[in-house]
Parts: sequence; structure tokens; C-alpha cells
Amino acid sequence: MNALEQISKSSMKEDAPEINVGDTVKVHVRIYETADKYRIQVFEGTVIAKKHGGISETFTVRRVAHGVGIERVFPVHCPTVDKVEIVRRGVVRRAKLYYLRGRVGKAAKVKGLVR
Repeated sequence: MNALEQISKSSMKEDAPEINVGDTVKVHVRIYETADKYRIQVFEGTVIAKKHGGISETFTVRRVAHGVGIERVFPVHCPTVDKVEIVRRGVVRRAKLYYLRGRVGKAAKVKGLVR
């Protein structure tokens, strides 16, 4: 194993959540006020995309606030991402849900997983 692989293995989170496209998640992010002081900000929305793999894996979360769509891209193994809660599992037939950008209201919903 070369040095680059060893560094990336040590930087990866062991407790990375099993996130799928279509899931509704709450992402707890650390926002640093000063060098040693931080607060937790929660961003809740639907996962519309997952990209890459390994240490550089990211997922995109979309929500609509005050009629404006907001999308944030979060690295899975970033230390500022404190935790990811899965609120609801979604059932989708696509790898990327970019078509949700053009929809509003009930048309932008993702079907839930029935147990």
C-alpha cells in the first residue's frame, strides 16, 4: 500500500452513514465562530446526487426555503460534518434526481419506502 492510500484510509470515517439518493436527511454541520468555538447547524433536505467514491465521496442535499431552492454539497468524510441522520428512506429509479429542480410542491416529493 503506498503512502497516498494509507493517508486516505486513515482520514476516512469508520461510522460513515449509508446514504442513498432519494433519502431525506438531516446533516449536522459544525460552523466555526472562532478558532476554538463552534455551533451545530442542521440542514434538512432530500439527497439528489452522490458522486465519486472513497475519500472524495460527496452527496448533494436539496431543500426549498421560502420558495427558493437551496442545494449544498457535503463531503462524506469531512470532519465538519458532525453527523447525518436519515429521516426517511426514499424509493427512486434514478441515480441523480436533478429533475426535482424544476418541480414545486407535491410534484417535488419522493416516494417513501413502505415496510
